[in-house]
Amino acid sequence: MSVNSRNWVRLFLSTLIVGGLSTSIVGFAVRWNEYKELFAGGEVAEILSILTWLIGVGFIFSLISQMGFFAYLTIHRFGIGIFRSLSLWSSVQLVLIIFVLFDLVYFRYRFFAEEGESMLSYLLISIFVLVYGLVVAYLKAKSTKKEAFVPALFFIVVITTVEWFPALRTNEESWLYLMLFPLLICNTYQLLILPKLTANTKVVKTTSG
Repeated sequence: MSVNSRNWVRLFLSTLIVGGLSTSIVGFAVRWNEYKELFAGGEVAEILSILTWLIGVGFIFSLISQMGFFAYLTIHRFGIGIFRSLSLWSSVQLVLIIFVLFDLVYFRYRFFAEEGESMLSYLLISIFVLVYGLVVAYLKAKSTKKEAFVPALFFIVVITTVEWFPALRTNEESWLYLMLFPLLICNTYQLLILPKLTANTKVVKTTSG
């Protein structure tokens, strides 16, 4: 996969913007009960202060997402090299996906559930991550090749969960959602935009000689 330095910079900056924008929107949405009075009262200075803070947090989430993406690319290359078979490596990734989804339900429920609390809320968030991952993996496979399905699902489920770990540790509901959705959006953006950057690089090389 060949991408020149200009396109890497473009990917970095655009993902940074995606992170800032998505976190701003999600931030106001998940804490709307707290912020709606500011909008109703026309507290522009306070709203701008919160918006600036959310954009800054979004940039941090974007950087976490980008580090995870580069880690994923490295792991994928190592995985193919170690197992010497794409099908075997895909099977290993599927096992890891199942393991992470199980942990996302079981360990969170074990450590954070209050007495008598249902496991349903813990299960639903794992189902959401899985379904979202399946949709993104389908789009990735459709736009590139069918072999990209499992690696894309692995990235969205496993790598996103690892990136999400700081919020998972606190288990504070608003922070869980504030971090999860921007990470998913940034990860999806990088995953789907990379083939276009690769294609652009190939076109430039062809036209330049």
